[in-house]
Amino acid sequence: MKNLLKLLTLFTIAGFLVTACEGPMGPAGKDANETCKQCHNTGGVDSVFTMYYLSKHSYGETPVSEAGSTGCAPCHTSEGFKYVVANKTPAAFSIAAGTTNYASQYVCSSSTGYGEFSCGTCHPNLHSTYTDADFMPVTTTAGVPMLLNGGTKTIDLTQDGGKSNLCVKCHQPRPLARSFGDKNIIDYAALASSPTTVFFDGTNPNATTNVNTIKPTYRTGTHYGTAGAIYAGKGGVEFGTGYTNSAHTSVASCEDCHMSPITGKTGGHTFFARGNFTGCNVTGCHSANPISASTTSSYWAGTRNQVKSLLDQIGAKLKIGGVELMSRNGNSAENYYIDLDANKDGSVEPVLVGVNLWYGITTNNYDGYLNIYDPASNASGSIYNTTMFQNPSPSTSWTAGQTAYNLTLPKLSLTNAQMGAAINFMLCVRDYSLGIHNTKYTVTLLTNTLAALP
Repeated sequence: MKNLLKLLTLFTIAGFLVTACEGPMGPAGKDANETCKQCHNTGGVDSVFTMYYLSKHSYGETPVSEAGSTGCAPCHTSEGFKYVVANKTPAAFSIAAGTTNYASQYVCSSSTGYGEFSCGTCHPNLHSTYTDADFMPVTTTAGVPMLLNGGTKTIDLTQDGGKSNLCVKCHQPRPLARSFGDKNIIDYAALASSPTTVFFDGTNPNATTNVNTIKPTYRTGTHYGTAGAIYAGKGGVEFGTGYTNSAHTSVASCEDCHMSPITGKTGGHTFFARGNFTGCNVTGCHSANPISASTTSSYWAGTRNQVKSLLDQIGAKLKIGGVELMSRNGNSAENYYIDLDANKDGSVEPVLVGVNLWYGITTNNYDGYLNIYDPASNASGSIYNTTMFQNPSPSTSWTAGQTAYNLTLPKLSLTNAQMGAAINFMLCVRDYSLGIHNTKYTVTLLTNTLAALP
């Protein structure tokens, strides 16, 4: 009997809970499913999410590999990005309390450096009112202090409500810090004003004359996301004079071209723009003189061919003792291979290996790295770079054989002009657009760079 009473009591309580959860049904109200369907339908969010699957923001593996890295996570993880935005984390390169050397202060907390990019990365108000108002504003439209120079310069693209600043927040080059002394950011202005000065003396890599320079390695450079700097007309080692910007810098926005009406694998939330000129011709500035991929198109093929030629010429001049300074790789991004054992966590999730993302941007397929020996990243060069430069910073973790092989390679010495040219080369190769983002700035930067080289 007691068990029966307990059972009846439980059923009664459950009935109250179900009733409480359902709540009163208003005559004009909609159930939850109907509310969701206002956005989640084949022509709405479902369609956008399908496009997003084609985006590199969706399938890149860096949110996993960079998880927990407080320095990389602000641009490679969703929560890390939202953290630096919410906390207005400065781009300063300064000496933190309790330390003696300069370092970037643009970091997230160790507890927020995770998460793949999702809708909420850029649209933080989703599911707050369950209306179209949830999509705006985007996470940030504020001007972006450049990490490259510790925030002393700011990119602020105000057109289209400043939404391009959301993209530039991550798509900007990283700072190059000195290997010696206080390890502050190197001075780009000095590279341009004193082009013949020795930047690094490889015959005596620890000399005091190298105190304001970098010991170059395979990965010394601007990092990858340089498009924002080129687009804004900032971030290069500006040899010579005559720098101006194309109309894109003040009139167009990232959304205009990269999120134009979808065509194939381009446009919309794929964020791919290459070959899709709808945003330029129909809804944009070029409706009177449409752009096309034709070889006769001065706005597309003509610009890209001109910039590619300048990069080819600079790459050819960046030879020291007959050895190429810039690394080149023959692996096309369209012909990558998958290594199921590459993940350090033991999983078998496919990863991209041996990919040259900038394949075809230059005739020699330069990948933006320096042609310097590194057992982990550049152990044998490529079929194109048959000779590499000696690494001036051998690691204690190298094997005796690796250390010995490194010593057989030619030593690398650089002038300010050569280092500045390498930086500008990386900046423009990794911009990927071959001058389309900002033709005037790109052409002037590369033309002046070419003239500065012996």
